[in-house]
Amino acid sequence: MVMKKFLNDPNNLTVELLQGYALAYPTKVKVVSDKIVVRAKPKSKDKVAIVTLGGSGHEPALSGYVGEGMLDASVVGDIFAAPGAPKILEALRMFKDHSGILLMILNHAGDVMNGDKAFDMAVKEGINVKKILTYEDIAPGVSAPIDDRRGLGGCVPLTKIIGAAAEQGASLDALVALSEKFGAQMATLAVTMKTATHPQSGQYISTLPDDQMEIGMGQHGEGGGTGPEATATADETAEVMVNKLADAVKAKNGDKAVLIINGSGATTLMEMFIVFRKAHQVLEARGIKIIGSCCEEILTVQEAAGFQMFLGLVDDEMQKYYDAPSDAPYWVTR
Repeated sequence: MVMKKFLNDPNNLTVELLQGYALAYPTKVKVVSDKIVVRAKPKSKDKVAIVTLGGSGHEPALSGYVGEGMLDASVVGDIFAAPGAPKILEALRMFKDHSGILLMILNHAGDVMNGDKAFDMAVKEGINVKKILTYEDIAPGVSAPIDDRRGLGGCVPLTKIIGAAAEQGASLDALVALSEKFGAQMATLAVTMKTATHPQSGQYISTLPDDQMEIGMGQHGEGGGTGPEATATADETAEVMVNKLADAVKAKNGDKAVLIINGSGATTLMEMFIVFRKAHQVLEARGIKIIGSCCEEILTVQEAAGFQMFLGLVDDEMQKYYDAPSDAPYWVTR
């Protein structure tokens, strides 16, 4: 298929995009060993390093959140593909002299397989590393087995919270506990009207009729939702999704929360703001106070048309970390 994209050799996509990214933000990040993005100014070794991994094609995630107050490294795979275990292990070795390493893995089969392999090899080498898994997708149901619940855009607000804690000197065990606590209080739901094409082939990952959408479809176009349905208005879609999220995290009157609308790649800010408006109104009517919000593209899938809605409950400690300074290229907090 003919693709209307500004590309060169499709086989060089990942390397070239990372080169451009590092050149665009030279004071914040650099690329080492082709596909490992690290901070331009490393964190002090007496603090815990946070490392993650994932395929390219989802920019700005995940490498856009490497920086002060967030990630120390992102190991990048090819388009929509997890990096191999040897590359992940290479990144973990870079931080073996830190007071510990927290490896964050999003719940997708390739990421988990290769992340777990690298983790096991690192442990055998005596590296002080622990791992966490994000699986906040509620499309299969909140009581569904963890294997069926995907890791979506919730990895970004989680990174903000644990990244700030690590920057302030929290121990590895404390970071794991904080990750698990917030992970149990966050939920994401995606809606799609048109899935993306693979930029190396131009092929659609999956298709939907022009007059239909699907709530719960995976970010790559995987199934798992309630199935296609007639395209609804912004208000109708937002109300259905935000109520499902609020119920999933057992939000109640007086709770504090972070609300994020994450565009999938082809959804305009106009649409996202209209959706955010309705979601905010619904939560406000339920007595839930929004203490943190974001309405932009944080984890995309090329030109997929749709968005992810994220809701996470926070306590005073989490709010402190969420509001703490950060200086990653795609998340700056002063």
